[in-house]
Amino acid sequence: MDKNTLLEKWLNETLSDAEMKAFQELDDYPFYKDIVDHASSFKASSFSGVADFDVLKERLSQKTAPPTKLISSTWIMRIASVFVIGFALFYFFLFNTDVRVETLIGQKTTIELPDASVVVLNASSEIEYSKKGWVNNRSLNLSGEAFFDVTKGTTFDVITPSGTITVLGTEFNVKQRGAAFEVVCYEGSVRVATGPYTEVLKAGDRLRLSNGKLYVNKTPYRNPQWIGNISDFQQVPFLEVIEELERQYQVKIIRKGVPVEALFTGGFVHDSLENALQSIAEPMDLNFVITDTNEVILTTREN
Repeated sequence: MDKNTLLEKWLNETLSDAEMKAFQELDDYPFYKDIVDHASSFKASSFSGVADFDVLKERLSQKTAPPTKLISSTWIMRIASVFVIGFALFYFFLFNTDVRVETLIGQKTTIELPDASVVVLNASSEIEYSKKGWVNNRSLNLSGEAFFDVTKGTTFDVITPSGTITVLGTEFNVKQRGAAFEVVCYEGSVRVATGPYTEVLKAGDRLRLSNGKLYVNKTPYRNPQWIGNISDFQQVPFLEVIEELERQYQVKIIRKGVPVEALFTGGFVHDSLENALQSIAEPMDLNFVITDTNEVILTTREN
């Protein structure tokens, strides 16, 4: 039975036990119930006693005098609820135009924003923005990592839990994963506000926030390497490298004596797990074993 039929029968209190159970399992059930519960705050004086909307329409067309019998308070609440729910659904579908895009482990995707700006979203990342309000407010929320090719126009903001990046027209990359926060500007300029710091980055500048300290240096690349299926790192804790490899390959890495706080510079490819592991294990003097259960055991060479 479809949702609308269940809703109608619920309002009319004609649901069977099985239908009531199905209705209560709908994602929207708490929403409908909350509206009906709050409808009790409506005050009513004299209402015509009508059994349903068809009878109401017929009586209006006949223009007969209203009967004196009052409708029960239960039906008043039910009829009021129909109007409230209808208005709420109309408002939701007309005005709620938030867009959320999320990638899975090992997945990348490209999104075109309403102003033709392009966002490339890395694995296990998410953006959210208002499509309807984009003209007056070019801003989006980011969790994870994304590369932006921004169309020139009014201010463009990328909001993350670690800071806000503001640009006019440029290409830049933002990574915000847990405590790690990094912004690289490839074209134009960006303003980064994070905690007590505000920095303006020019093309080729790389900003990183680590343990509450801000570092600004240069990147040797003209675009983010992960778009070409290579993850690269410059002086980052080795734990971040391990977590990114898990994110790209959907594997679980078991560490045994691995110095996760040691700084790592290098990278790995996204199309060969064995090659990727070799690229991160060799510089750190580690051994690795790939198990049959899609796990990787990473150990120091002394073990």
